[in-house]
Amino acid sequence: MSLKNRSSGKTTRPARTPAADEPHGPGLDRYDIAILGELQREARLSNAELASRIGLSAAPTWRRVRWLEQQGYITGYRAELDRRRIGLGVLAFVRVDAERNTGEATRVLEDAIRQLPEVIACHYISGAGTFELQVMVTDLDAFSRFSIETLLNLPNVKDIHTSFSLGEVKASAALPLTHLAPPGRPRRGG
Repeated sequence: MSLKNRSSGKTTRPARTPAADEPHGPGLDRYDIAILGELQREARLSNAELASRIGLSAAPTWRRVRWLEQQGYITGYRAELDRRRIGLGVLAFVRVDAERNTGEATRVLEDAIRQLPEVIACHYISGAGTFELQVMVTDLDAFSRFSIETLLNLPNVKDIHTSFSLGEVKASAALPLTHLAPPGRPRRGG
């Protein structure tokens, strides 16, 4: 919208004010949180459908998604696979005890673990042990071979302790978002 200045005759534009359709400073607002929640539930949404669900038009929604990607809030998009349908019947939780916990020895072990496709997650843990791994393989024989031929031969591994999943109660890659909603606002997307 343009305004004509009566005294000078020049056309000027009004000062822009931040609006819901524009990305903003470093924090997340309710539209960003809604986008994150919707994309966690269904990453294949079209931009038009996403915009409809969060209550913005398509263009500002697209800009916000790009901003969330550029800022590192959205790190990728991937398909969730049914592990059993692709033949991965065993989920094992493996605590790895390291020989020495020096910085260099730990980095070498971390690098070796990162190279193993069977290890789908690895965490430093408190208490006994150094790492907790989540390992997926086809069956118990495959896990036995993997543990003897691979895990026990990793650099700096002293011992491993394994528990097997007997059934999943909940398996979700979606992160909780309720803590991001401002106080007093309805909590959506989490």
